[in-house]
This record gives sequence, C-alpha cells and structure tokens, in this order.
Amino acid sequence: MLSEPRSGRLAAWGNALLAGLVSPDDAALAIVGEDAVHRVEGLPGESGPVGLTLALGRLRALGVKGLRVALPAPGHPLGLSGPPDFNARALDAEEAVVCHGAALGLVPEVYEAGPEGDVHVEVVWHCLTVREAPPADVPSLGEAERELAEALHEATEVLSRLDVAGSGPVAEAAVDAYRARAERGREVLAPGYPPRAVRVLELAQRVGLLISVAYENGHGGAVSASEISARALALRPVERTARRAQVAAYNAFVEERERGVR
Repeated sequence: MLSEPRSGRLAAWGNALLAGLVSPDDAALAIVGEDAVHRVEGLPGESGPVGLTLALGRLRALGVKGLRVALPAPGHPLGLSGPPDFNARALDAEEAVVCHGAALGLVPEVYEAGPEGDVHVEVVWHCLTVREAPPADVPSLGEAERELAEALHEATEVLSRLDVAGSGPVAEAAVDAYRARAERGREVLAPGYPPRAVRVLELAQRVGLLISVAYENGHGGAVSASEISARALALRPVERTARRAQVAAYNAFVEERERGVR
C-alpha cells in the first residue's frame, strides 16, 4: 500500500528530464524500473504507440513544462482536474500523470505477458485530453508534512490501544522489505527535487508501511466488531493523508516552477 506508483516514477524522472538534469535514456530506465517495457499511445502527432524516450520528447515539443501526479480513490479525486472520462480512467487505474503546460494526461494500463514462471509486466500509458485547472485537494509540502505527523501520531495511539500496531513475522518482514528498498536506492524522487519533498515522500512511505502492516496482520488484538471498526476508522484518514502527502511530494517540482523558484 502506498508503494512507489508508476505515475510517481514517470512524473519525477520526466520532470528531471524536462529540466535537463538527466539524459532521456536514464529517465526512461528509471521510469520502467522492474517492468519489461513502457509505451505511450494516443500522443498527438503519433499514429500508434511509441517508446518512452520518444514520448517524453514529443510531450516537450507539445509545450509540456512539468508533470504532476494524481492518486485518486473512490470519493477522493486527488490530483485530478477533469474531464469526467479522464477522471474515470484514472480512478480505475488508481493513478495518473497530468501535464503542466499542455492539456494532456497519461493513465497507465498494466499487462502481464509471458509463460508461467516467466511472466513480465508491460505498461501502456494512454494519453488523453485533460481540463486545465488546479488539481483537486493537493496540499503544499508544509501542510502535507504537518498533516502526516499528526495523523501518524493519532493512528499509532489508536492501533497500539487495539494491539495491532504491527508485531510478529508479517510486520517484521514488511519492515525488512521497506529497509531493503530504502537502502537499495536512496533516490526516492529524482534529481532536482527539493530536500523537503524527499523528506515528505519518505514519511508518507513509512506511514504507508504502518497501514500495510495493520491490514496484513489480520485483526491483531481487536477481538470485537467495535474494535475492528475503530481500527478501520483510524486507518482510513491516515491513508488519505499519506496519499495527499505523496502527491504533494511528487508535484513539488512543478509547484516550485510555478512560484518562480526554478
């Protein structure tokens, strides 16, 4: 839960490329990650799907100056600005990238291919028209950091009281996996992002780990329906806050550019 979204990698490394801080090949490699291949279809001026390197160059030629992330959930169109058809596709995918400087957005569609035992992941980004308007419900980095600290404190108190704060082998494995990811690549964003954005994203990921442990640990010590309900009520706003913070961190590059910091 709240692991690094593909839209986050595309926005972060796409922004670094647009700013001239990384090469097209390095950006494409970072965006693809452990997937087999990414393609973009529906780009203006292209008759069919194209590779990431060509797609990012085409977006720049179309006037794109930056990339924002959207991580919508039912009842929470976080980072979206419309129109309804784009919002619906983004909600179905639970993520999207919205271009700054051109009325375009990208929604990923993930496919698994290959024989059993050798399955690989292919991603097609669908390029669609979006409404040029402020993204929904995205906080500033400062707001996100304060909200995360408060939500984490409140949720930890509730979960500890219900004895589901995260103990046992499932929790230990989740913590070990998080630490391994953190050590393997400290580039949680991409070159050019402000340190505060990195700090907020790391905190959001830690909060996401807490949520995952709480959900994956069954009902923990919650033995009554009311206690189980209390845990769910504690987790929902924390998860929402963590998603908002994640979007704020990924979008910090564009927000700074709009304020004239860059």
